[in-house]
Formats: sequence, structure tokens, C-alpha cells
Amino acid sequence: MIEGTLLNDFIAALLIGLLGAGHCLGMCSGIASAITFSFKKDQKKSTSILSLLLYNLGRVSSYSLAGFLFAASSSTLIIWFGGKEALIYLRILAAILMLMLALYVAKLWHGLLKLEQAGQFVWKFIKPLAQIFIPLKHPLFAFPLGFLWGWLPCGLVYSTLSWAASSGDPLNGLFIMLGFGLGTMPAMLTVGTFSHQLKQILNHHWFRYSSGALLAIFAFHTLYVAILQLS
Repeated sequence: MIEGTLLNDFIAALLIGLLGAGHCLGMCSGIASAITFSFKKDQKKSTSILSLLLYNLGRVSSYSLAGFLFAASSSTLIIWFGGKEALIYLRILAAILMLMLALYVAKLWHGLLKLEQAGQFVWKFIKPLAQIFIPLKHPLFAFPLGFLWGWLPCGLVYSTLSWAASSGDPLNGLFIMLGFGLGTMPAMLTVGTFSHQLKQILNHHWFRYSSGALLAIFAFHTLYVAILQLS
């Protein structure tokens, strides 16, 4: 039963990452492009590909760690402040943030950007560390760069992270954010090759509305289950 829950949450988070690909390209395509152009023209193309892959693996690793830490923290707080009922309220919050994400992906409402602004406080301490690795002097430095850049304020990440925290289980939180991170990778790996064509597809109204609708359904389902548990 536990393994089934982990797999279901992993797949759902993977889909969230895929559906939010347009936001990922907007937020991180600049740094990813800089990585591919950090090396001399006479160097092998494989060097840029390896750097881009390691950057994204570092980014996914930071998401996974955040999922583990936030879920572990929430499980501790739940014990102190009300047991399972506190967890249900956290799931309601996660559902609300997911609904905000659905509206943002559909480009119907941009209130999620306010959440990104709140993350600037932490980012101002991490950004100087990340900039140490720019420009990239060796492909292996792309991993720590991606790991640090993964903490860039992002409403898409925060929405999924709130869901991971609401699981109340560190392993489940890790798997949710791992699935989410892997879901963002296909779009991020197209940088410099098919990114322009992909952006056109992701920005098309039918993709935005259908993605927003799917995320909204997931949000309402999460809210419905939480309210049932509360009653």
C-alpha cells in the first residue's frame, strides 16, 4: 500500500513537472543557455551536453532534498501541533497553492508570483554562492551550480513542495519532488536545440488551458480528500 502511494505520488508529481515546463523554460533557460556557451567552440559538443545534464541533475537533487527536509519538518511539527488534523490543514493549503498554479499555468491569474517574491529573502544568500561557478570552467562544476540554482524562487516549485510537505513522510516528500524534478528535465534539456519550437507549443492557448485544467482537477481532488478527512 505504501509503495503504491509512493508510485502514484511520483507519477502525479512527474506530470506536474511536465505541465509546468513553460514556466521552467522562462525561469531557467537563461542560465542553462549560459552553460552551453561557457566552453570554447573547438571543444566537443558532448562537453556542453554533459554540463547541461549535470546541471539539471543538480537541480533535481536540490528539489529532492527540499522535499525530504520539508516533509520531515512537517511530520515533526504535526506531532507538536495537533497530530493528523494539522496535516489535513497543510493538505488544504497545498490544494489552494496547486489551484493557484493551475491558474498561473493557464495564464488566467498571476497571483503565484507573489509567492516567488517571498522566496527572495533566502535566494539573496544562495545566489552569491551559485555565481562562483559562473562562467562554468569544467563540466563537473555544473552539478553544484544546478544544486544551488535549484533554490531559485519559483512558484511552481513552492506549490509542489507544499504538497510534498503535506505528505508528512520524508521519503514520500523526496519522491514527490524527485518526480517533479524529472518531469521538468525534458524541457530543460532542449535548451539550445528545440527550445524555440517547444516554447511555441507550450505557449499555445490549447496547451495552457488543458494543462491548467488538469492541475485544477488535481487541486480540487486533493482539497476534496482533505475535507473528507476533516469531517
